Amino acid sequence: MQNQKKISLVYFGTPQIAVKSLEYFINSEDFDVVGVVTQPDRPKGRGHKLTPSPVKEVALANNIPVFQPTSIRKEPEIQEELKKLNPDFFVTFAFGQILSEDVLAIPKFETINLHASLLPRYRGANPIQRAIINGDEETGICTMITELGLDCGDICIKHPIKLTDDMNCEDLAIEISESSPELLDKTLKGLYDGSLKPVKQPEEGVCIAKKITKEECKIDWTKPAQEIHNLIRGVYNSPCAYFEHQGKLIKVLDSKVIEKSANAGEFIDANKNGLEVACGDKALLINKVKPEGKGVMSAADWYRGLKK
Repeated sequence: MQNQKKISLVYFGTPQIAVKSLEYFINSEDFDVVGVVTQPDRPKGRGHKLTPSPVKEVALANNIPVFQPTSIRKEPEIQEELKKLNPDFFVTFAFGQILSEDVLAIPKFETINLHASLLPRYRGANPIQRAIINGDEETGICTMITELGLDCGDICIKHPIKLTDDMNCEDLAIEISESSPELLDKTLKGLYDGSLKPVKQPEEGVCIAKKITKEECKIDWTKPAQEIHNLIRGVYNSPCAYFEHQGKLIKVLDSKVIEKSANAGEFIDANKNGLEVACGDKALLINKVKPEGKGVMSAADWYRGLKK
């Protein structure tokens, strides 16, 4: 795009997964980030200190105006400020709020959303976790035109990502974060020069990535080992799969399916490789756990501590 006007955009995002794409736009000679919209500062840590989002920190470090609506749909004063920026595009990536028709009408071209699945599969807020929990062998990311419905807009570009059996939700989030800048670059440039024609989502294959509940994260040892392993990977660290033992909640951080069997839920053996626990069919080798009130530790050491 040499000798052409820069594409101006307002970037909507909040968590760490959205940082690389913002940094890409800031450092690109083809784009001009004229504003950033992110969630309000939240209490964090033991001291509950108000902490800015990762996206806000990057914006402030680069002297980019930051807007933090509680609900952008209900704050016309912020909408007016965004209109003054006169952007070509809005780009949303894990922003965390629903946009209204008034907001979507502001950019000259479109509002583009980066969604962490291959739509129409896994519309909604938890596509990364759901793909792993369900044992999918492939997921991906796509760019789409934002409409008022739930992730139902026309698709711009898709990028598939292979899921391996040892990949957890944080691993997948890192890969998505690293793959997203190029996809957004191609999307905005294609829409800007008219070379990209979005296509409607198919009606077949639509499914919703529902919110993950604490109850869902409780391990049922009578289920197949692979299903439990997928749950552990899918909710790794947040909110985390767990079981209860002697009145305490034990979070499980990683696992591996092994060819052993015993009564479901039975601790088979604790050795240098980890703690073996029987499932509905095979067994799981658990390496790390986080017992209630304690830090992360070896699962075998935790088990041995029970017997002292």
